[in-house]
Amino acid sequence: MNDWVDIGVIGDIPRLGARAVRAAETKIAVFRTDDDRLFALEDKCPHRSGPLSQGIVHGCRVTCPLHNLVIDLQSGEAVAPDEGRVGRFDVRLVGDRIQLDLPGARGRHLELA
Repeated sequence: MNDWVDIGVIGDIPRLGARAVRAAETKIAVFRTDDDRLFALEDKCPHRSGPLSQGIVHGCRVTCPLHNLVIDLQSGEAVAPDEGRVGRFDVRLVGDRIQLDLPGARGRHLELA
């Protein structure tokens, strides 16, 4: 069973950009591609915990702003030759509203930062 939480509208995130939201102790980066696909990953690079939400989005990847490690937005996996993985979250668009699947958070409302 999914616990979808509304976090804002797609227009809150620029194309090829990201915004972050905090859910309990976890900071989540929500990314928007040039063709309006949405992805959600833990906002913490596996290399040195850099804020992925401040990285550069290109295609379906984001480059960490600290040390240029590239993460695949679909899987959360680092792109070779780098290694590592970040947690990913299901995200969907309902009309123009963005919703994240956050177990145990049903009924809560979170805001993009």
